[in-house]
Amino acid sequence: MLGMALFLSNTKQLRAVLEQEPSSQYYSTLVTLISVSISLPLQVATGILLVLIARLNLNGAEKQWRLNQLSNAAGTLVFITLAISTFITAFGVCKTGFLAARTSRNPL
Repeated sequence: MLGMALFLSNTKQLRAVLEQEPSSQYYSTLVTLISVSISLPLQVATGILLVLIARLNLNGAEKQWRLNQLSNAAGTLVFITLAISTFITAFGVCKTGFLAARTSRNPL
């Protein structure tokens, strides 16, 4: 569920960035970071690894090494996703220009 919330948040941020002028300071950086974060293979691979870890028998000593490797891989993918999201937040996504003026006016 957290992955789905992150996905929806990133799509909303991508929409806000695309509504900005391409000449804005961090436009291409934000589009690239959000696109990488939204990329399904990254989040799908994390989900598949977590399901595999949950389904494997934890009691078998011979499987402990494999479980550790899968756990490390899943943790690494989660860290990469978190780092990308942190950079997206650091660069900020805000509406500027005509769209910001139009949405900030009181319609009444």
